[in-house]
Amino acid sequence: MIYRSFLRPILFQLPPETAHDFALTTLSVALAAKPFRKIVAARFRSASFGPLQRFGLEFSNPVGLAAGLDKNGIAAPSLCALGFGFIEAGTVTREAQGGNEKPRLFRLPADAALINRMGFNNVGAKRLVENLKHRRPDCVLGVNIGKSRTVPIEDAIPDYLGTFETVYDVADYIAVNVSSPNTPNLREMQRQDLLAELLGALQERNQALALAKSADRKPLLVKIAPDLSEAALQSIIEVALSAGVAGVIATNTTVSRAGLLTDADQLKACGDGGVSGAPLRARSNDVISTIYRTTGGKLPIIGVGGIFNADDAWAKITAGASLIQLYTGFIYEGPAVARRINEGLFEIMKREGFSKLDDAIGSAVR
Repeated sequence: MIYRSFLRPILFQLPPETAHDFALTTLSVALAAKPFRKIVAARFRSASFGPLQRFGLEFSNPVGLAAGLDKNGIAAPSLCALGFGFIEAGTVTREAQGGNEKPRLFRLPADAALINRMGFNNVGAKRLVENLKHRRPDCVLGVNIGKSRTVPIEDAIPDYLGTFETVYDVADYIAVNVSSPNTPNLREMQRQDLLAELLGALQERNQALALAKSADRKPLLVKIAPDLSEAALQSIIEVALSAGVAGVIATNTTVSRAGLLTDADQLKACGDGGVSGAPLRARSNDVISTIYRTTGGKLPIIGVGGIFNADDAWAKITAGASLIQLYTGFIYEGPAVARRINEGLFEIMKREGFSKLDDAIGSAVR
């Protein structure tokens, strides 16, 4: 593979955030022209699963790009052309913010992982919307919203509502991030009382905006952490069902360092932050299966964490995920990863005797 044997070694010589920004800008510029983007999209198009209906939206395939890679919506059409069925922009906050001090992104090649403590660096909701208006992808577009760093927990709801209203028209679905470990105290929003109040307020505003526009409510999803106790996870499931959210994104990065192969001194030098990639795989699968089993499959799940190939994606789907997302897998496996996963999933599905993907969802749990 050209990416793994040639391009990745070059990119991995650069500081991680520099490589990220360079790759994203290059991709955006290289595929800026729509005719060329269509040629690339045809090359990266994979086996058809038929239209997949998920929370009122139609997806061409189940493989999405997770929030965090294109925070500001500058490359959404180009990323979509690489074979993704959906792109999630963000995380975005109400106003622009710089995030945490650099360095704040680290590679752990021995673990096929990343550590990040970016801190929701982004250009702000209004600028994101302008970017996406001019760069609308040819696939489902989600927008991930978070709490502003300077806003205390007690003022979080008006802050989220302001961002929600700003991105409402441009998003096909909106994901509520209450689980990043890199904004101080953000994970407190996963407490049952706070989460119920937040989701209730967002759904109330969602209904009001839908009525004003004579449209359906936007699908609202909530993104949760992997580092939850069983009791905390059950509480979140109860709140999500009660609030009528469209689905759960499971999971965000983990603060755990258990079982990592990377040298302890290197880990210490990286400092705080969330771990993504292969070390997250098993835990996110456990969370997915718990949600699926608890809800009887009634709450759609986007599975995230440690997806590098079709086998990883299949494990998420059979655990209960109806869609999957990746971020770290894209960094390590390169631009053809979505096509390879989709083609591999199609082959596994046929090999396992499923005529359609929907029949495989939760099959390992059932």
